[in-house]
Amino acid sequence: MLILRLILLGTLTLLVVGCATQVPAPVYGSGAVVRSQTMPPLLKKPKTPAPVVVPEPIPQPTPEIVETKPLSDVESLGPKLEELQPQFMAPELQNEAPEGTSATSEQEASNPAQQPPESMVHELKPEPVVIKPPDFEPLQNFAPLSPAVGALASAANQSSQSGNIEAATTTIERAIRIEPRNATLYYKLALLKLKQSKPRLAEDLAKKAALLASNDANMKKHSWLLIARAREVQGDINGGKEARAKADSF
Repeated sequence: MLILRLILLGTLTLLVVGCATQVPAPVYGSGAVVRSQTMPPLLKKPKTPAPVVVPEPIPQPTPEIVETKPLSDVESLGPKLEELQPQFMAPELQNEAPEGTSATSEQEASNPAQQPPESMVHELKPEPVVIKPPDFEPLQNFAPLSPAVGALASAANQSSQSGNIEAATTTIERAIRIEPRNATLYYKLALLKLKQSKPRLAEDLAKKAALLASNDANMKKHSWLLIARAREVQGDINGGKEARAKADSF
């Protein structure tokens, strides 16, 4: 009986303890506020960080220090260099030509009298050949002119002989305005232009004189000779030859 009583007491004790530990269920509709009890979070054990591996420094090679010393004994490195002294040749040996050189060149150097002077060397150079044009003689005898034109032509001749070419040219131009188809006046004006170093204009005036001298063969011939002279002054040698050949045909 005693054992049964102890078993019952133990059973009741366990029931009472179990009921006391249970959380009461919430009651709705009564107006009471039921606060839920939350369990505290479980504390996690902190993780230990992985150890950091620091690489060991690579040892650098220590540079070698080369110690240099000046050479104190240079003579011991090689044979001693002897200073070259000028050697004088005997007078009887100076005339002999050394090997590898020509004896004629030394003879010419030792005998300056045989060499031509520099002035003679320059004179021996060939000079450029200059072709001299044939002599030119202007026409002196002309056909008779009218009194007015003849007076102007005489005045122009006096001015030209005194060296006043400009005045002579102006006088002949006045005469041409009186007789514009007179071949003699154009020939005289061509001569004056040639004296003024205007060969191109002189050639044109001489051509006009040859054209106007239709029946005067002498005027035609001298006009073409004047054309040849004007071309030669301009450097046209072939043109001058052609003009002289034309003049020979009259």
